[in-house]
Amino acid sequence: MRIVGGKYAGRDLTSPNDFRVHPTAEKVRVAIIELLKADLKDASILDLFAGTGALGLEALSRGAKRADFVETRPSSLHALKANVAALRMRERSRVFKRDAVPFAAALTTAGVYDICFCDPPYESRMLDRVIESWEATHFARVFVAEHAAVHTLPRGGKRYDYGETAVTIYRAPRPAATEG
Repeated sequence: MRIVGGKYAGRDLTSPNDFRVHPTAEKVRVAIIELLKADLKDASILDLFAGTGALGLEALSRGAKRADFVETRPSSLHALKANVAALRMRERSRVFKRDAVPFAAALTTAGVYDICFCDPPYESRMLDRVIESWEATHFARVFVAEHAAVHTLPRGGKRYDYGETAVTIYRAPRPAATEG
């Protein structure tokens, strides 16, 4: 696995030896980043269920300003920290050893992040719970959910299919203009 584009293109990423970890396929990661190209410059990123950090690191490589990574699995956390260190991105990122569901639920302010990547285990319903948190507060302007193609998500997002994987992108509603 490697960074595909931007400043760190071609740099290899460490991946854990854990059959339960499914890093985002390179073609899907490239497609996601292309879909978000206009949103990346100087963006603040939240990478929930970060795994190796590939999505957040790809975003940093392509112009995002900072990234917060949330991961709890020890093998993934080890790989994530190694990748952040190898790319010398410690000043532009924070790693939280936390469960992503309560982490997202604790975000009660709109627009804390520009983009949130969320890629929980496909067989779980954790994604539904994180989407509920996002819908309640819109803690990110753009919410990107990677999920199994058979997993139906709430309406309102734009869905893209890549074989057995689907990506649904939600955008927070723009605040109403105030009269003055």
